[in-house]
Amino acid sequence: MKCSDIQLLNEKETRAGFGEGVYEIGKENENVVVLTADLAGSMKIAPFIKDFPERFIQVGIAEANMIGIAAGMTIGGKIPYTTTFANFSTGRVYDQIRQSVAYSNKNVKICASHAGLTLGEDGATHQILEDIGLMKMLPGMTVIVPCDFNQTKAATKAIASYNGPVYLRFGRPKWANFTKEDGSDFVIGKAQQLTEGNDVSIFACGHMVWKAIEAGRILEEKGYSVEVINIHTIKPLDTEAIIQSIQKTKCAVTVEEHNIIGGLGDSIAQVTAKNFPIPIEYIGTNDTFGESGKPLDLLKKYGLDTPFIVDAAEKVMKRK
Repeated sequence: MKCSDIQLLNEKETRAGFGEGVYEIGKENENVVVLTADLAGSMKIAPFIKDFPERFIQVGIAEANMIGIAAGMTIGGKIPYTTTFANFSTGRVYDQIRQSVAYSNKNVKICASHAGLTLGEDGATHQILEDIGLMKMLPGMTVIVPCDFNQTKAATKAIASYNGPVYLRFGRPKWANFTKEDGSDFVIGKAQQLTEGNDVSIFACGHMVWKAIEAGRILEEKGYSVEVINIHTIKPLDTEAIIQSIQKTKCAVTVEEHNIIGGLGDSIAQVTAKNFPIPIEYIGTNDTFGESGKPLDLLKKYGLDTPFIVDAAEKVMKRK
């Protein structure tokens, strides 16, 4: 499989994939409950609310309280999905997540939309770029960053039967949708190899997976053999898949809509340092906050767009 073989199905919001996923798993599992902090519309959970009003709690603008309620509900066997923007899901309530959820290993699913620069016009106060790092450092916390609508839907359903706290991160805008509609290519903790190659490994997560595919197509036209791997599960990390890839290519580019400090790139670097040291180039925000703007314009300004991935790949291949 090459990057040029990957077909774009359509464009859909990843947050809409969450909405469909939580509705479907709600029909299948009566223990699933949904809480929101005054953002039911933005989180696309109207169908769940309509059909399961007795399993929905509108907490209001009280995110810390929402986490506490969710932690308590697990004691009675419920599977609570908390919903709000990523900034409010993590930064605003980090103490409550650490103390009430992670420390006691509560089965809470922290579902976070509007993450990263592609949130766009809402600006730096909402464009959290540190949340993956915050969540992956918590002992026992699983961190999942799906790449498109189909995969977000699949992940939303899968975490209901996955025991323990989960952080599920997705986004606001319509984005390329290209993974299998039935979600059969998604397994928690198992990296998704999208293409096979020998010259460079590109590890990406979230919205940036499609950007990595776009870069791979350009590199293929230049004669390079590119391996693109979707690291949708940041923790637990599929170290076996990473090692297997870098042993072939002997260099890597990491691509994330997140600060390069503490994110996917750091996780990949730890694996390589311990097992098979190689040169790595990082694509992500460089120790900075975002700003208000159009999503694609922001990706260009902060060095996350397709041409930057191509340049990083060519640079890292020269460093082998």
